[in-house]
Amino acid sequence: MAANQPQRLDAGGAIDRATPVELVVDGTTVTGYAGDTVASALVANGQLRVGDSIYRGRPRGILSAGVEEPNAFVLVRGEHDESMLPATTLELVSGLDVRLLDGIGVLDHRTDPAEYDKMHVHVDVAVVGAGPAGLAAARAAAATGARVVLFEQDFCLGGSLLASPDDVLEGVPAAQWVEQVRAELDAAPEARVLTRTTAFGSYDNNHLIAVEKRAEHLDGTARDGIPRQRIWHVTAAQVVLATGAFERPIVFADNDVPGVMLASAVTTYVRRYAALPGRAAVVVTTNDSGYAAAHALLETGASVQVVDARDEGASVSVAATADAAGLTVRTGSAVVGVDGEVTVEAVWVARIDADGAIVGDPERIVCDVVAVSGGWTPNVSLHSQRQGALHWDDELAGFVPTSPVRDQHVAGAVCGTYWTDGCRVEGTAAGLEAARAAGFEGESGRGAKESDTTAVTEERVARAGRTRQLWVVEGREGGYATHFIDLQRDNTAADVLRATGAGMRSVEHVKRYTSISTGVDQGRIGAVNTIGLLTRVLSGDDTRAIPPGQPGQDEHVDAADGRSAGRGQRPTPGAIGNTTFRAPFTPVAFAALAGRFRGDLFDAARTTSIHPWHEAHGALFEDVGQWKRPWYYPRAGEDLDAAVARECRAAREGVAFMDATTLGKIEIRGADAGEFLGRIYTNAYKKLGVGKARYGVMCKPDGMVFDDGVVLRLAEDRYFATTTTGGAARVLEWLEEWSQTEWPELDVVCTSVTEQWSTIAVVGPRSRDVIARMAPDLDVSREGFGFMEFRETVLASGIPARICRITFSGELAFEINVPTWYGLRVWEDVAEAGADFDITPYGTETMHVLRAEKAYPIVGQDTDGTVTPQDLGMDWIISTAKDFIGNRSYSRLSQKAADRKQLVSVLPVDRSLRLPEGAQLVEPDALGGYTGEGLPERPIPMLGHVTSSYHSQALGRSFGLALVKAGRDRIGQTLIASFEGRFAEVEVADAVLYDKEGARRDG
Repeated sequence: MAANQPQRLDAGGAIDRATPVELVVDGTTVTGYAGDTVASALVANGQLRVGDSIYRGRPRGILSAGVEEPNAFVLVRGEHDESMLPATTLELVSGLDVRLLDGIGVLDHRTDPAEYDKMHVHVDVAVVGAGPAGLAAARAAAATGARVVLFEQDFCLGGSLLASPDDVLEGVPAAQWVEQVRAELDAAPEARVLTRTTAFGSYDNNHLIAVEKRAEHLDGTARDGIPRQRIWHVTAAQVVLATGAFERPIVFADNDVPGVMLASAVTTYVRRYAALPGRAAVVVTTNDSGYAAAHALLETGASVQVVDARDEGASVSVAATADAAGLTVRTGSAVVGVDGEVTVEAVWVARIDADGAIVGDPERIVCDVVAVSGGWTPNVSLHSQRQGALHWDDELAGFVPTSPVRDQHVAGAVCGTYWTDGCRVEGTAAGLEAARAAGFEGESGRGAKESDTTAVTEERVARAGRTRQLWVVEGREGGYATHFIDLQRDNTAADVLRATGAGMRSVEHVKRYTSISTGVDQGRIGAVNTIGLLTRVLSGDDTRAIPPGQPGQDEHVDAADGRSAGRGQRPTPGAIGNTTFRAPFTPVAFAALAGRFRGDLFDAARTTSIHPWHEAHGALFEDVGQWKRPWYYPRAGEDLDAAVARECRAAREGVAFMDATTLGKIEIRGADAGEFLGRIYTNAYKKLGVGKARYGVMCKPDGMVFDDGVVLRLAEDRYFATTTTGGAARVLEWLEEWSQTEWPELDVVCTSVTEQWSTIAVVGPRSRDVIARMAPDLDVSREGFGFMEFRETVLASGIPARICRITFSGELAFEINVPTWYGLRVWEDVAEAGADFDITPYGTETMHVLRAEKAYPIVGQDTDGTVTPQDLGMDWIISTAKDFIGNRSYSRLSQKAADRKQLVSVLPVDRSLRLPEGAQLVEPDALGGYTGEGLPERPIPMLGHVTSSYHSQALGRSFGLALVKAGRDRIGQTLIASFEGRFAEVEVADAVLYDKEGARRDG
């Protein structure tokens, strides 16, 4: 043993003894070696305790050696502290300064100086996990020439092989085999190996998201030009999941005392890290795998006793090996208690019956470490995130994949294959199959025959041996208050019993009642034990109350006898099902997800290609969504009102132009595009002619207006839809949601093209003259270019353009659409073409005045999520010949109520008064004696509110739009507007105040 590392073995392990590394733990210097984790260094230094539990303050110790760790969390001090990092996965590097945490982290409020970035890649085959199955899969796929990426969360390749150096694969020791495979992958031109990279999310179309931790930052110091972490977005044609399995603990009294560890973790610390957790060990197991820990400990010279819960003990070969090694084995027994508070001092062992109850007198055995193995839980998180089917395998005692997700493959321990060569065979077969499915043929030279993989499947149970499903062991003192199921959350078996006593039956309800599986480990430690305990306390009658649909839940339901269990009989875990798996698989820092989108880039300002011109000509801007849009263009001495008045006069009397590039633009392609749009919008598009345009409104299922815009039909199978500036992203998401989840049978593809097109609106009586100069080959006459039509043409400058006859002002208007890189040039050409007409640029404020005079609504301003097209006076846009989203809602009585709020205009009696938007409208006699000071004696019923308010040059007065109860029936009435402690009389009028006949639209 090393002098300064009392529990470090003199030989062995995968550590670099030539490179000692110092770290600081809670102010004390601790020594380890390169290749250690913080946890293994602590074990080597004889420190198993890592803090106290969250709620009960009980001492906690290192339990595992991987990402499933529920106890050992640290805060890494640095320029920006990182909190709640598992000590079991934190690589030991020089300069590391950590503080042990009691299960709760502390956020650093300082600015994080480190960089974070993202990568987006496409591959043919993505392999998750670099154990024997994953390495074999990646090698086989790479040998075919396929583009392969291999994700491994550890800083070393090998997975379980790192703790099994004596295993032999293809005739060579495990460590040598791993090196050979790594060399082959490094030599493959299309293969990429990513260590320290955890695939934490699996989404549709084989879209994987992973987080890579860069070694240069592990000490907490930022490095210029090198990101601390990188998020990988990988779209793969095929995916191989070789994600392994997690060992389960056993639930017995005081199973949280430091020194109680998973048997596989003990094996890992001894064989990978050459760190000895204890010198006197008791190995308690329900399956054959626990014996590996016993042998690993025995080889170090530690004293070892095995407590096997199975009456028959281990399988023949495992028992023979144990006998040959001289192991003492007690069968049909379990640990029923632990002595010690801050460390294990002894355990109590007793025989148990089929229910885990004590039979006879317990015996005390002195020890300092307890290695426990309650069976294995396949790591099906990524498989289940894709809704992959699971089932409970009673012989393997775990939830295993029923079949892979489409275009995915599973191999190794995730399938219940728990021996090394079986994992290699399955991995090779999965890699080859994935490569072939991606279009690559070829043999790796070590191809797995179908007979080999079939043999592996048939051999799983025999190789694994029988696992006793021991979900809880009685204690010597009765009760279950110290039988811990979720160590991070301090949840015990008593909490589960309390939940069932309160009527909880579904595991999801028990999870939320108790908070089991809501910690960092996300159920990797406690979920299956919770489900197993439920099988102990529930009957078939109880399971009839469990709703179906949980992952791994049996599909068979016997209406008379309950799901998978007769009346009065105990259910299996399959009758209950597993909890739902969600991303992320392991915690991910918000900073990593944000990447470079922080500070100025957090909500990046978007500008059009014409923006420099706007700035040069003195425009003031307002934020619309993320866009900087010109608000108005003040000339010398002009304020907002004067500038807007001038711009309005130009649009109504001469010609004006506006940058409309920011409108959302979406192309909808496919044979069913017309049918799709007809279901999305309230009006029809299947018969819309090519070269024609149509205004449309889309609604939510409740019939309320969601967005609006104009749709152009570019070709039989191609449409171009505009949206509101701020609604572009949500509309695209809306289209994708319905296309992918409700109508996947429709041939439709939606693509955002907002930034691909610049749009210039030319408005006013002289707009036709300007367009004629811009496009001399185009017939822009009233007869030759009708309203809601468009033409593909070439401008005088030689620039291709799409020109539309669309108006959002009620005036004669055209919209010129050109590729974005031509936007500024064409804008300048428009300015030159209209110079002798005194063409005037106008901004969003003028646009609002013009459209409000015509009662053209702005979604989100004149609507609030409770407004239907009918409320806006747009009954004409509701098709009665087809169905669409929201259509059925119009048959509801509430949609036909006489007092629904309707869009009308309101005219202040004081023609100069501009009402604040949001001003409330009430009946004249509703105020009573209320003067506006303080609060009224009783609530005053409101009739509605002002949604838009402006001064109109065309009308010579102020006006507003408002949503008013039974508004159209109140036209001609006088109401009171209440705002800022003041009251003003307003007259209710028809919504359209200017050019009601629409005569100005065509010039």
